[in-house]
Amino acid sequence: MQALTPLIIATRNPHKTMEIREMIATQYEVLDATNFSDWPEVEETGTTFLENATLKAVAISQCVDGIVLADDSGLIVDGLDGAPGVWSSSYGGEEGNHAKNNQRLLLEMTDVPEAKRSARFACTMVLAQGGRVLADFQGMVEGRILHDLSGVEGFGYDPLFAPLGYDRSFAELGSEIKNTLSHRAAALQQVIAWLSSGNPL
Repeated sequence: MQALTPLIIATRNPHKTMEIREMIATQYEVLDATNFSDWPEVEETGTTFLENATLKAVAISQCVDGIVLADDSGLIVDGLDGAPGVWSSSYGGEEGNHAKNNQRLLLEMTDVPEAKRSARFACTMVLAQGGRVLADFQGMVEGRILHDLSGVEGFGYDPLFAPLGYDRSFAELGSEIKNTLSHRAAALQQVIAWLSSGNPL
C-alpha cells in the first residue's frame, strides 16, 4: 500500500485537525503541531482572515519540510456589524474559550430581531512551502444565529449556528452533515483540487 503524502496543518487546535482529517484522511496524511517538537508560536496580528492564515502558513513552513496548510476562520454576524469576525476565537475575552465566546454572542444578540440574525462562517486557507505562499482559498456557509445553545457535537459557535436550509445547529447536525456544508469543507475542496491538478508538493 502506497504511503499517503503528508499535509501539515498549521494549528494546535485538535478540533480543526480532526475536521480536516475526517474530510481528507484517505488522500493525505494529516499532521499538525503534535507531530513536531520545534513548533513556533505565531502571533495572529492580521486584521483579515487572509492575513492571519498567511502569517501562520509562512512561519510554520519555514520550520518544517513539506507543504503547510494554514486556516483562519470565523463567524460574521450581520446584526453585529460583522462581529466577531477575525476575533471569533477570543470574543469572550479568553483565547479559545468556546463557552465564553458563545455566552458573549448570546448576550450581544439578546435584542437582535430574527430578520437581522443572518450570519456566515468564513474560512481562508493558505498553502505555503519553504516560507513561500503557494496559493490561497476561501470558503463560506450562510446561516443564522439561534436564540439558545443547541447540540453537543462540533466546537466553537456550532451550537448557535444553523446553516441555510436547516432548523438545527451544526452541533446538532453532526460532522457527517457539517463536513459537506461548512466553510472549511468548501475551502478544503478547493485546496485538494489545486493540489490534484498537478501543482507540486
